Amino acid sequence: MSYRALLRDHRGLLGIAFLAMFTSSLGQSFFIGLFQAPISERLELTAGQFGTAYAVVTLAAGFAMLRFGPLIDWVAPRRFALVVLVALLTGILLLTAAPWWWLGLLGLGLVRFCGQGMMTHLGNTLAGREFVSLRGRALGLVGMGIMLGETALPPLMAALLMWLGWRELWWLLVAFLALFWGPVLLRGPWPRAPGRRPARGQRREGPRPFREARFWQLLGLLMILPVTMTGLFIYQARMTDDLGSSLTVYSLALTGMGLAKLPGALLGGRWVDRLGPVRLARLYLMPYALALVVAILIGGHTGVWALMVGGGLAMGAQESIATSLLVRLWGAEHLGTVRATLSATMVFATGIAPALLGIALDLGAAFSHILIGMLALLVIGWALAQGVLASPEAGGT
Repeated sequence: MSYRALLRDHRGLLGIAFLAMFTSSLGQSFFIGLFQAPISERLELTAGQFGTAYAVVTLAAGFAMLRFGPLIDWVAPRRFALVVLVALLTGILLLTAAPWWWLGLLGLGLVRFCGQGMMTHLGNTLAGREFVSLRGRALGLVGMGIMLGETALPPLMAALLMWLGWRELWWLLVAFLALFWGPVLLRGPWPRAPGRRPARGQRREGPRPFREARFWQLLGLLMILPVTMTGLFIYQARMTDDLGSSLTVYSLALTGMGLAKLPGALLGGRWVDRLGPVRLARLYLMPYALALVVAILIGGHTGVWALMVGGGLAMGAQESIATSLLVRLWGAEHLGTVRATLSATMVFATGIAPALLGIALDLGAAFSHILIGMLALLVIGWALAQGVLASPEAGGT
């Protein structure tokens, strides 16, 4: 089935998952970063204090994902979405209107947890669980919701800031999203929950990923891309300086990364359905590995462009590959639990990695050495995952 036919026959469910992914933009770092200065001013925080507070609430959101993410395995998705939306709205109101700084930080934490965390979790779990033979294509399509947010919202917000304050912009965007969520919640083709809620006092059945060796073996493969790309984003000034490039070139390369995500998502989704997630899991990091080699050996503008475009291709394909692989290994009925565990682990790692990278740079490490370390971690993570990918449970050979 082509993407056109998939949209024709399943546009309702795909629309719900796509809307959830787009709504997650409100809690993504790229969106909150647009308002870092006015938020810091409102909460009376310095830039450094805001960064520390942001890291703390992000880690708290990761722990909350471990507790509440698995609920989607037995709570009806419509109810799950409604609760998350109410919590997200509460967070936005606290962030924009709370009279005390600590309430504002609580609001920021709710926005991070419900936006980047639970909304992304909802969209990916619905697409990964409700589609079987077309899972890769479905995940590729709904993943474009985040890409739309990353592409459209920054220039739109920058333009609107000429006429509106930052708080009014948040409220306007909430009102805009409500125009879509209202009809979807009332008349959308919501699926049923795949399992039953455990009885009170009864031990919850299902996988315990942290207690399984295969989960830890896969982590390096699935986490190397978000962890290292986070480092590249945060230390962009040092990277461009050490590689002999400029922030202007980096800004243009970011646009190239956004464009590269589109073929990564669409082709990755199609190939997952045709070749299976195991084969793709062995190959999808190759563009990023080659980009790291180019940046290490050549550097300059070419190296920066290679990192962004190679990273974009791999990032576009990763979600459909990772989610399909989790379904293959743990089953669709437990996807919420396993995805929540993986998402929480990624949150922890992406929160800690910039600090470790900063320490290395403060100790005098050149960025080319950092890139060599990233390449080494990629190879190690790939090698550790091969045993799981070749296992009978994964259907590997």
